Amino acid sequence: MNDFNGKRALVTGATSGIGRATARLLLERGATVLGTARREAALQETASDLGAGDRWRPQGGDLTSADFRASLIAATEETGGLDLLVNAAGILTTGTWETTGLDDWDRMLDINLRSVFDLTRRAIPQLKESRGAIVNVSSVTGTRAFPGVLAYCVSKAGVDQLTRCLALELAPDGVRVNAVNPGVVRTELHRAGGMEEAAYMAFLERSKTTHPLGRVGQPEEVAELIAFLGSSRAGWITGETIAIDGGRAQTCNR
Repeated sequence: MNDFNGKRALVTGATSGIGRATARLLLERGATVLGTARREAALQETASDLGAGDRWRPQGGDLTSADFRASLIAATEETGGLDLLVNAAGILTTGTWETTGLDDWDRMLDINLRSVFDLTRRAIPQLKESRGAIVNVSSVTGTRAFPGVLAYCVSKAGVDQLTRCLALELAPDGVRVNAVNPGVVRTELHRAGGMEEAAYMAFLERSKTTHPLGRVGQPEEVAELIAFLGSSRAGWITGETIAIDGGRAQTCNR
């Protein structure tokens, strides 16, 4: 299935988890992928692992920097345009209303929502030209409330509403906007947020009981949905926030 032959994609957070799996899948299906991450070393390791030659175009930098976001759009212009934007980069840190300070709040919203809006805003002119697509990586926490991850929940709810609003505004231009809402997926997200290995292993084990299908997800499963939403096969789907969570959103908090 080479439904991305000749297509050009920009994938943020492309060196780990869902972003990495998505970049790999798009490359396998023929796309040229501009992949971003903060750590240059991780980008180089990913380049070696993916082995996609000149169709893999890594660019390191901090997505909270407006200059870096502008440089990404300039890079897509140099490759002739953009057909698909995948906003996969994000962070997760724990915190309640008592323990979430304004600095923590601002950092979470900056990376998970503000940078998504600004990068998308800058990419839209190219996506209009190609009648392309945008896929945002949200979370089950965008649609359901969970204690202890206050700012994360709010940031992902914002991503969901941004998805719906942009879908309506861009529909006349033929640009589709959707989001995926994963449950617990085995990635680096929780450990990068400070969860120690033993606690993470216990969290994954417990998550088998909180997801009706009895297991956590894999990045490749979410990548398949992202690729579908970004392809012409999903040409009549826009404004959707689609759960891919083993049934987690259907349950009460446990």
